[in-house]
Amino acid sequence: MNDNEPRSAAGRLYGVGVGPGDPGLVTLRAAELIRSADVVAFHAGTGKQSMARSIVADLLSPEVIEEELRYPVTADFAEQSGDYYTALGEFYDECADRLQGHLARGRSVVVLAIGDPLFFGSFMYVHDRLSPHYPTEVVPGVTSVSAATAAVATGLCRHEDTLTILPGTLPVPELARRLADTDAAIIMKLGQTFPGVVEAVRQAGLLERAVYVERASGRRQRVLPLADVDAAAVPYMSLIVVPGQDLRADAAGRAEGAAPAGVDESRSPASRSATAGGDGSGDAVTLGTVHVVGLGPGPDAWLTPEASEVLSRVDHVIGYAPYVARVPQREGLTRLPSGNTVEVDRGRQALDLALAGHEVAVVSGGDAGVFGMAAAVFEAAETDARYAVVPIHVVPGVTAAHAASALAGAVLGADHALISLSDRLKPWSVVVERLRACARADLAMAFYNPRSASRPDQLVQARAALLEVLPEDRVVVVARHVGREQESSTVTTLGDFDPETVDMGCLVMIGAASTRVTDSGRVWTPRYVD
Repeated sequence: MNDNEPRSAAGRLYGVGVGPGDPGLVTLRAAELIRSADVVAFHAGTGKQSMARSIVADLLSPEVIEEELRYPVTADFAEQSGDYYTALGEFYDECADRLQGHLARGRSVVVLAIGDPLFFGSFMYVHDRLSPHYPTEVVPGVTSVSAATAAVATGLCRHEDTLTILPGTLPVPELARRLADTDAAIIMKLGQTFPGVVEAVRQAGLLERAVYVERASGRRQRVLPLADVDAAAVPYMSLIVVPGQDLRADAAGRAEGAAPAGVDESRSPASRSATAGGDGSGDAVTLGTVHVVGLGPGPDAWLTPEASEVLSRVDHVIGYAPYVARVPQREGLTRLPSGNTVEVDRGRQALDLALAGHEVAVVSGGDAGVFGMAAAVFEAAETDARYAVVPIHVVPGVTAAHAASALAGAVLGADHALISLSDRLKPWSVVVERLRACARADLAMAFYNPRSASRPDQLVQARAALLEVLPEDRVVVVARHVGREQESSTVTTLGDFDPETVDMGCLVMIGAASTRVTDSGRVWTPRYVD
């Protein structure tokens, strides 16, 4: 394409969505532009007729110039060769060159797109190349997602549900994880990926809810339960709908004694008993256990065998979303991620599930008993007398502070204190007084939650408070991203320490008077006091 083409000589480029298949779903604006265009361009698969053109065939003017843009490779090629995207890139360059020839002559060019032009559409790549040089308009279209949802005829997402649209080309474990972490889902790009997609849906525990839709809104539309689909007859133009659950119905069911929201009753543990008396006439269940599991600060190698064993058999995993994401998805596991700062709510959710007879793991980074979920679960247990009967099992993990100390050497090799600088659960004045007390007692210290976007100045204040007690040459270690590929450890002094270099990916350690730095830069605190 000629980047020097003068804009004043340009025609106008339109990306026009023609809907998912039914000509009746073409918008009025799209039909107007197609009828009046000088040039209509459309993509076509290898050895196939263009579906986009067939949808609007009755709208094409006899005088219109047609540009067929035929793909050089099939979608299946992507599974077998790293050259797929290179071949497509060259193809889109060629498409842009062909259309640029018309635009440079002042012609209006309509590029047809199945569904919507900017939703998994080939027009996007033409748009990337041409829109900086020519006036461009995008006309939205009805997506295949909307058509498929209408075909399934059930609510896709309700209230605060999260909807996730996923490509079926993802690896099975990753697709299963993402499905388990959302309320409702659409899976696109099927064809040869279909067997792996079904396996991912099964692993996520969603096979019974999933619905297969083929050629949505078209004459050959098919709608089937996913479990009933023959994998040998799945075209690329198909998708899977996993509707969200009706929380209002769930709430009504819980009022009548059903399982808590988000729980598939068919996946309850085998330990359920028929009745307290054993005659099969009542509703009593054997209590489940809440396991509070420390995952360690990062690498899988730091996960303890006990933690792995517990996670391999529980029915549900609850926790802050990044920690839940570290637990591999498997068949029979329900993952219930949530945001930060709702620890007690997570504890109640776990206790409710255990009351209903489910085995539950509540996960924390590092050690669950050190600024983690263990205390939050015990706090939640105090909020309702019903929870008093639920067993709570705390599984220890490698702490972030001790992993950071090991990275530097043995900073915490003698008496030490672990202190959170967050004032979310305690007044800042309490934090400062504890810092001064530990400094006066000559304890090495490790600071959790040292600095965040919402607390940018507190580490500066903490340093100032420490300098009231400690000398400027006191050793400071900043450990960053401990256990991850980008981990690092920086050794400095309290006088030279710059709090601006610290974020929530760091753990800050202050040495004791006896803490030493070796010639090779390792930091350790002797077990003895001179």
